[in-house]
Amino acid sequence: MKNLNKFINNFHVLPADSYKNFYKLTELKKFSNKEILAKYGETPKDLFILKSGIVRSYYTDEKGKEYIRSLFTPFSATGALGALILDKTSDLSYDCLTDCELYAINFKDLKLLALKDKDIAYMYASALESVFLLLESRIYDLTVLNATMRYDQLKKVIPDIENLIPQYHIASFLNISPVQLSRIRKELYSK
Repeated sequence: MKNLNKFINNFHVLPADSYKNFYKLTELKKFSNKEILAKYGETPKDLFILKSGIVRSYYTDEKGKEYIRSLFTPFSATGALGALILDKTSDLSYDCLTDCELYAINFKDLKLLALKDKDIAYMYASALESVFLLLESRIYDLTVLNATMRYDQLKKVIPDIENLIPQYHIASFLNISPVQLSRIRKELYSK
């Protein structure tokens, strides 16, 4: 729980009663590699905080090709947040790329708690701001940075990424082909 407290404190330091009420909503769950957290076309119920492992969000086109939108590492919030907020089916799928431990939080219960507890409401609002800034940064990266720069950034966040997930997932996240990723890696490692 120490790391979860630290994660929460990034958004707002809660009073003891608020922590206690928040923890009543959380359940630590273990998920296996490839296990689905939220599926395209289904209405999710839970928001997750990733304790260990790597989770991806992705879109699958009509031909079955997958496009990774985000990679989530510990400690970050994950799950179909847009679908949860709008109470609709998810436009993306979320699954584990490694074995994972996640804190599951029923989103509707969290929203009800936020209505009763101003500190939880403030934490929630700050967390939403953080999610917005992360998405804005991702859009910037895809728009302005070249593939090598995006790969360098990914390596700074997850230094051993090549040992954790398949190369085609890394390429998909970078919005390049696996062949292009191979060329980038070859060029970087030959220097």
